[in-house]
Amino acid sequence: MDESVFLKIPLFADVPSSELIAMVRELPIRVYEPGEYLFHDGDPGEHLYVVMDGFLEIVRAVLPDGKRTASVRAKDKCHTWVLSRAKFTQVLQQWPVIAYSMVNILSERLDATNDSTFRDLTEKNHQLQKAYNDLKAAQELLIEKERLERELKVAADIQLSILPDVLPVVEGFDFGARILPARQVGGDFYDVFLVGEPQLGVVIGDVADKGVPSALFMARTHALVMAEADTRDITPGEVMRLVNNHITRLEKSAQFVTALYGLLDIQTGKFSYARAGHEPPLILNPDGTVERIPHSPGMSLGLWDKITLDERVVSLAPGSMLLLYTDGMTDCRNPDGVAFGLERIKATLRGLVGLSAQDVCDRLLDSLLSYQNGAKQDDDVTLVAIRAT
Repeated sequence: MDESVFLKIPLFADVPSSELIAMVRELPIRVYEPGEYLFHDGDPGEHLYVVMDGFLEIVRAVLPDGKRTASVRAKDKCHTWVLSRAKFTQVLQQWPVIAYSMVNILSERLDATNDSTFRDLTEKNHQLQKAYNDLKAAQELLIEKERLERELKVAADIQLSILPDVLPVVEGFDFGARILPARQVGGDFYDVFLVGEPQLGVVIGDVADKGVPSALFMARTHALVMAEADTRDITPGEVMRLVNNHITRLEKSAQFVTALYGLLDIQTGKFSYARAGHEPPLILNPDGTVERIPHSPGMSLGLWDKITLDERVVSLAPGSMLLLYTDGMTDCRNPDGVAFGLERIKATLRGLVGLSAQDVCDRLLDSLLSYQNGAKQDDDVTLVAIRAT
């Protein structure tokens, strides 16, 4: 075997070559076959091995504990010189410089290990910091989601609290209504109530924005309409102007509401109303024709001190029906992003002649939901139908 291999080992670099070669020639040579273990982890460390040729593989990671800290086996046929503990101690006594070399080599390896450990710890620290930031962000999102859900629940409760439990039952007329809240509760509302013989008040409204502020604004607007409508001998237009005065004086935000308020004379069938920026009503005639009531501009409540209203009077003949609705009906979109639109409302109405007011509202919403086909609903949808029997 080539003893000069020892001359290339840093541990023995300061030993005179002739003396080193003489020592090597006295060492036993051990041959290991492929798969044969040189030693196992946990074995006493009694020998130093110098590999002449072949390859070894470490079977288990190193963990310093005073014994062999890894199992090593031959990957192919290997030749090694073997130094016993006693022989190595003798070598150290003969050449103390080897001990100095050992310290230097171990120091360099320790520095390298420390650098590697520092890099690993730094990387782990970055990973932990990122994980912490991700967890914190997730917790914040969860808290915000819970807050929004509580807010939506409050808004929904407010909305439901002002909607009528039942609609009036009067001779000669049939009433129906439906509301389909959006995921984020908006500000739609409606009511049908007795104002005084022989009149019924009908109101429908749509507050801009969503959530609790919208629900509170909706409740305030509804209460103002009810309070002013209770005044005798006052027109729908006057009611709406008074409500607008209250809103612009009391409301500090930029919220506004579109609304339609009317009085139905149950003796004559006349419906007089004031429209403040709301969708114009539709009439379904007994012959199945649908017409949109002619209209002029009307301004929403809450934006200006003085407003222009669209004020009309229509007569409901027996068999005809008046439909009030919010823009959530026309604006609702299918998965392709196409709005339901006014023409689809008209086309659906044409096939509903003779049905009760409530059935008409139900069928319209069924048609809308079928058209929507699971697409996101961005706004409330509200319908109020009045049918002259």
